[in-house]
Parts: sequence; structure tokens; C-alpha cells
Amino acid sequence: MTMNDIHIGEIICRKMKAEGRTKKWLAEQVGCDPSSLCKALKKNYLDTDLLYRISLAMHHDFFSYLSAYFKECQQYKQDKG
Repeated sequence: MTMNDIHIGEIICRKMKAEGRTKKWLAEQVGCDPSSLCKALKKNYLDTDLLYRISLAMHHDFFSYLSAYFKECQQYKQDKG
């Protein structure tokens, strides 16, 4: 797995769909316009401030996906090392 395999925007969209939330709702919660949010969610990376605000709004730690990847890489390096 590489960092590009973690598409945080898709993860957020799946979570929104599971909770019956819309991008418009999320944009209002994080204080940005819906079109900017849509553009951001199409990327496989997000600004940390935006990711933080999304995590707060949705009561979900989206940083945990990135942290899990980091831990996996560290374990791989140890095992290989």
C-alpha cells in the first residue's frame, strides 16, 4: 500500500453517504462553499485544517487512516530492517 492508495476524499464521501449526509451539509459545517468542498474531496489528499474541521463535524477521526498507514510503514521497516 502507498499513500496514494488512501483516498481520504473517497473515505469521507463513503462516511457521509452511510450517515445520510450531503456535501452541502458538510460544507456548511466546515464553513466553506460546496463547490470548493467537492473539489477538495476529489483529491486523495486534504489540507490538515480542512480534514480537522471535517473530522469534528462528522465526529469521526479521519486522521486515523493516515496514522494507520504510517504505523504500517514503520512496522514494515522494522521487519525488513
